[in-house]
Amino acid sequence: MLKLHGFSVSNYYNMVKLALLTKGIPFEEVLVHGSQEPAFLAISPRGKVPVLETEQGFINETGAILEYLEERFPQRPLLPADPYQRGVVRALVREIELYIELPARSCYPQAFFGMPLPEAIREKGKAELLAGVAALARHGRFAPYVAGDSMSFADLYFLYSIDLACEVAQKLFATDLLADLPDARALLAKLGAEAHVQRIAADKAREMPGFLEAVKARARG
Repeated sequence: MLKLHGFSVSNYYNMVKLALLTKGIPFEEVLVHGSQEPAFLAISPRGKVPVLETEQGFINETGAILEYLEERFPQRPLLPADPYQRGVVRALVREIELYIELPARSCYPQAFFGMPLPEAIREKGKAELLAGVAALARHGRFAPYVAGDSMSFADLYFLYSIDLACEVAQKLFATDLLADLPDARALLAKLGAEAHVQRIAADKAREMPGFLEAVKARARG
């Protein structure tokens, strides 16, 4: 059986977890926060999660794991059959990750852990977030899913990137990223109501206190 290594507070871990649940693939969860210990670096070269353990070995990096699952388990596809439409989904994934998830992540220390950031980093994060959401508004279809009428990889990245980005924007900049995107807001609500997503949210809520305490302990040295 496949084993998913990581922890439920990680948005990238949750992307893979939702793909597994959506496709109906049996798997076990192995709780690990990632580390630079030699044993973990042997399965994840940068010491990051998630990592998927297969019968043949380990696969790291979220995008690579999702592609592996799609190829090995074609049931309930999360990529369109048409090559062009697949390309569109992959482009949306990259846009969400590079222009929304990463700028938001640069602001996590202050937004979620109370660690003040230099004004230059805050302003850069804000500008890039606004530009990223504007790009998503131009490229996403939200009909009702990000790339059209079927759930895809783009929705996994959207769901587990835009929620955190919106929280960052509200806390640090008093800005509603989805104010002019009612269809995107509707999709976020639609996805949030699904049983698998609610299960993942419950797992995250259960792990969050311990995760925050561990982060604070590391900050205290």
